[in-house]
Amino acid sequence: MSVSDQISVQLPYLRRYARALTGSQHSGDAYVRATLEAALADQSLRSDIARSRAALYGAFTRIWSTSHVDEPVGADIGDGLHEQAAHAKLSNIAPTHRQALLLTTVEEFSREDCADILGIDTPEVDTLVRQAIEEIESESTTDVLIIEDEPLISMQLEGLVSELGHNVVGTAATRTQALELFRKHPAGLVLADIQLADGSSGIDAVEDLLQFGDVPVIFITAYPERLLTGERPEPTYLVTKPFQEATVRASISQALFFGSSRPLN
Repeated sequence: MSVSDQISVQLPYLRRYARALTGSQHSGDAYVRATLEAALADQSLRSDIARSRAALYGAFTRIWSTSHVDEPVGADIGDGLHEQAAHAKLSNIAPTHRQALLLTTVEEFSREDCADILGIDTPEVDTLVRQAIEEIESESTTDVLIIEDEPLISMQLEGLVSELGHNVVGTAATRTQALELFRKHPAGLVLADIQLADGSSGIDAVEDLLQFGDVPVIFITAYPERLLTGERPEPTYLVTKPFQEATVRASISQALFFGSSRPLN
């Protein structure tokens, strides 16, 4: 397999990581593009990236932590103020513990690979992940709406959300049910499947909810690569089915971190 083919296979997942880390499709994709441009201009970097998936994420990490990347004009609707507040918050917080959590849960890297990506010792990974979990547990509680048509998964998500100290306002199996629930109980976080019971779309359901105001959303799907092409407005937070509870926990942390940074009107 050529270097370009190897990178192409990993691109959807690097986009997922970049978006979760930055809190934005546009910011995340801009840093991914910068990583690819750097690889095109540097043969040694390109060869390094060809060695492993971890090397690609390591190159991204170096660019993200040391470079300023100009983002393309045409951000998501309503994203401007959120972007400004999120970046202001990030500038005051060391992000390495969030990176360690995302890399070992959402991206499923080993402790050793995570250490290589971040340029730290392997034992330090455990410390960073523990700090991230403590941050999650200290988050302010919020109301959560779950949009999921599989009862067992819905129950699993409800239990996890409750364990984190949040309040589940309801579970919906269809787009119509989701809208009805949200009208009665506006939530501060939404967990949404993409394919729902009656053939309706979780993405369409979320678009309905966002008409009432901004709310952090985590999408859940068995096919994340189909929604991470970088060719259109796409979800910022994506969890792959079947999921690990630690992955959902990490995604909730990121979504609430950036969601809570939105300035009040």
